[in-house]
Amino acid sequence: MKLLIVEDELSLQKALYKGFRKLDYTVDTASDGEEALELFFSNVYGLVVLDLNLPKLNGMEVLKEIRVDNKEIPVLILSAKGEVADKIAGLDEGANDYLAKPFNFAELEARVRALLRRNFKTSDTVIEAGAVKVDTATKRVFVLGEEVGTTQKEYAIIEYLFLRKGEAISPTKMIEQIWENDTEDIFNSFKVHLGNLRKKLPDGFIKNTRGRGYYVE
Repeated sequence: MKLLIVEDELSLQKALYKGFRKLDYTVDTASDGEEALELFFSNVYGLVVLDLNLPKLNGMEVLKEIRVDNKEIPVLILSAKGEVADKIAGLDEGANDYLAKPFNFAELEARVRALLRRNFKTSDTVIEAGAVKVDTATKRVFVLGEEVGTTQKEYAIIEYLFLRKGEAISPTKMIEQIWENDTEDIFNSFKVHLGNLRKKLPDGFIKNTRGRGYYVE
């Protein structure tokens, strides 16, 4: 899952980047409102963590622009402004959650997980498609009831496809969500992991529509 962290305090930005990377999220960072929107409109993110007090464009202005383009992406406001009126204003503009500084990283991470689960609109951690089951809570994959061992990247691919069953996902979009931007030979790495994953699943389970991408029914 790829996150956009928008925070102008560089020490905090760096700490958040390291914290979420340790949890296997892919992370982009922005230090001002203009950079945040440039990144947002040129990438695909699963969630945005957004500071309010930003240079160039403030957080509320960024949030408004995001909501014009995308009504669904979860946005969590992170701000030193902890007054109730500020929280209400942020939520009224379309934020999904609000956390005042200073905060505990564990709480932030828990809120991010909760927003991501809610956004996927699934109340069950086990998702099924044919003979294959994916348990998103334990990050395990089963074929005909038998567990199939997967690498971290293989699991990330199958989970991403299961959470969007029936939707053709391009390799570029999956790479943006799962891989780090600076990975060398990134497309070849994706093809290798996808090929290995397909060998562990029933023949033809992951389908490919030319020009559109991969999907599971």
